[in-house]
Amino acid sequence: MSTLSKKICLFGDFGVGKTSLIRQFVECKFSDEYLSTVGVKISRKLVSLPEKDLSGRQDLQLMIWDIEGSNKFKAVAKNYFQGSRGAVIVGDVTQPETLNHIREHIQTFLAVNPQSYIIVALNKSDMIAAEYLENIRETYQFSEQSNILNTYITSAKTGNNVDKIFQTLATRLI
Repeated sequence: MSTLSKKICLFGDFGVGKTSLIRQFVECKFSDEYLSTVGVKISRKLVSLPEKDLSGRQDLQLMIWDIEGSNKFKAVAKNYFQGSRGAVIVGDVTQPETLNHIREHIQTFLAVNPQSYIIVALNKSDMIAAEYLENIRETYQFSEQSNILNTYITSAKTGNNVDKIFQTLATRLI
């Protein structure tokens, strides 16, 4: 059994919950304490996936680059995208302007990594009425772009779809 290692970037606007999503995935923890990421923070997690031929399991080491969301950082962010096989682009369902920037984030990432895969995470779903969420998800589906695997409604607080976004990306990377 071999262990592959793949770099994925997690980015989006300032304050959308990127670090909280990673903490929920890697440590199964949530904190209301706000910590602003400066530059980039790298986390890793070993994910086990069923092998395509069903003879066993494939382990994949995800190197998750949590990239600062401030505007002044945009020029440098492209350097951090180098060599990334996938990305999770995060928007905050309670802040529509962060959702409107998702398409721009997708284009910026694919300009550096045109063969990479992207998951869109619409975060903080625990803070909005459920009946609005599916409509928001459909609006930010981006199904016309083959690099975009799916759009998920997530909550770092409740853990809703957090493992799913990383599992979906990891499965495609193998």
